[in-house]
Amino acid sequence: MQSLKQQLYNRLQIFKKPPETYYCWLLKNSQSEANLLFYQSHRLFRSSLKIDEFKAAHKGQMELYLKWLDKYEKEKNEKSPIGLILCAEANREQVELLQMHEDGIMVAEYWSDLPPKEKLEQKLHNILIETKERIETQKILENT
Repeated sequence: MQSLKQQLYNRLQIFKKPPETYYCWLLKNSQSEANLLFYQSHRLFRSSLKIDEFKAAHKGQMELYLKWLDKYEKEKNEKSPIGLILCAEANREQVELLQMHEDGIMVAEYWSDLPPKEKLEQKLHNILIETKERIETQKILENT
């Protein structure tokens, strides 16, 4: 029996792309979410687009998908699959407390409309500060 990845890849043969190149499949589409599976550089990448705010249950759902991919689809020469949850809103503290990065899961927010210029500048400034703090924290952890 062929793997899911091989079955999907066989359907894409008309593009004549080698397996190590980037490709994508739509796995599930509903009114509340869309799920995509990407493959590039010997790694599966699962993306889940949610139309609402991040919920802790999204972590469990993504963990289940990644563990299934790891068990049934990952080949010996491939890296472990990773996941991205895209939400309209995400509470940074909640995301950090769940320590999803340890499981190869990232959370990101998207904007459906651009905010006013001042709010956008403030948001970008806050992201810059958070990023600098994370880099410094990482340096401290690496030196201990």
